[in-house]
Amino acid sequence: MVPVILSGGSGTRLWPLSRGAYPKQFLPLTGEQTMLQMTLRRLEGLEEVSAPVIVCNEEHRFLVAEQLRQMGIQARAIIREPDGRNTAPAVALAALELAEVDPSEPMLVLPADHVIEDVEAFQAAVRTAIDAARKGALVTFGIVPDSAETGYGYIRAEGDGDVRKVLEFKEKPDLATAELYVESGDYFWNSGMFLFRADRYLEELERHAPDILEVCRSTWERRREDDDFVRLPREVFMACRSDSIDYAVMENTDRAVMVPLDAGWNDLGSWSALQDVDETDENGNVLRGDVLVLDTHNSYIRSEGRLVATVGVDDVVVVETSDAVLVAHRDRVQDVKEVVTRLKELEREEPHHHRCVYRPWGSYETLAITDRFQVKHIVVNPGASLSLQMHHHRAEHWIVVKGTAKVTRGEESFLLGEDQSTYIPLGTLHRLENPGVIPLHLIEVQSGSYLGEDDIVRFEDVYGRDGKQG
Repeated sequence: MVPVILSGGSGTRLWPLSRGAYPKQFLPLTGEQTMLQMTLRRLEGLEEVSAPVIVCNEEHRFLVAEQLRQMGIQARAIIREPDGRNTAPAVALAALELAEVDPSEPMLVLPADHVIEDVEAFQAAVRTAIDAARKGALVTFGIVPDSAETGYGYIRAEGDGDVRKVLEFKEKPDLATAELYVESGDYFWNSGMFLFRADRYLEELERHAPDILEVCRSTWERRREDDDFVRLPREVFMACRSDSIDYAVMENTDRAVMVPLDAGWNDLGSWSALQDVDETDENGNVLRGDVLVLDTHNSYIRSEGRLVATVGVDDVVVVETSDAVLVAHRDRVQDVKEVVTRLKELEREEPHHHRCVYRPWGSYETLAITDRFQVKHIVVNPGASLSLQMHHHRAEHWIVVKGTAKVTRGEESFLLGEDQSTYIPLGTLHRLENPGVIPLHLIEVQSGSYLGEDDIVRFEDVYGRDGKQG
């Protein structure tokens, strides 16, 4: 059985902590490990589980690779989507990868950003589902509802056995309808988790959404593989329409079955959902970071840096980051995505990037910026290096504050230790490397007429990046 982890979501409802370039699946929201890492960890103990296939946005490929490296996991493939086209094409690409070796191999499709508290119950449900999948069924996992939720789709299933025939899928209902669903006992929350053979999924996709499969096959035939990644041609893949597994296949096939799952599942689709799975104090509050509350109840208060204090408020969500603060009523947290939409319309950076931006070699954080100069804190991981590059519009000063830097500047190469500095004139070929065993920290002062990240002419890059960014 091959785990297929879908890691392409943007997590807009958890803004400002989740951003386009660093969404919720890469964040440690409920513990020390990230959501992606927890998804992989809960597979430990399942029999005959092979190396995972990860499907992610190409912008996140190095985040995926680094988080797998931290766990000591080698992926079978990390498939880079040029742009998100929902789950049906993403799973088709993974199925095409599996079909090249063993088309009958079962694939366990899991979103990377779910919480499952009872891992034993989850694994038991997977073991129940595997026989049906091997016989050709398309298995979905239906969450046993504990309340009338309006934020989830529902599955109506027949019978009361461990594996039940799916009768229909239902869209997110209003509250009155959701209450009827839960009272009937025939309806389950749609988890978005599946188990089926690669060949069976491709057959059903060809039957019910042949246009999607045609584009995915054309894309797969023109793929390129480098290092840990499978790179897809943008010009081909962008012709694929966006659709979910549910719409494209599961609602149309006559082979859909459901395994009930009661395991403390939550898709962390909002700040209130995160509050529901976290530990609360005696007043029903979840407090994270440097937080002081007075006469505050049933609230989620999170600080990523500065002190956050609340007085006399109830049922609110307050999330502080270095460049944005969210304040919302608990009943309105689903509307946070509208804030993100509005910020994108205003062409703001906050929907896309944190102040700290992560790169395959480390990270950088902008400390100060004006029209003519910018100050950054740069961290380079041990053994990592930036690209060999030059800038047309800016010069740079580098000051090492921790670790050792190897600097290439024009024709010369030299080392810098702590409290040492160097100057990179405009138009000079240069590279920064960390030859040491501890992270390299330096302060970079840029000065010039234009300070955008696209003022990079890259001559050599060990990460195979095509664009000019970072």
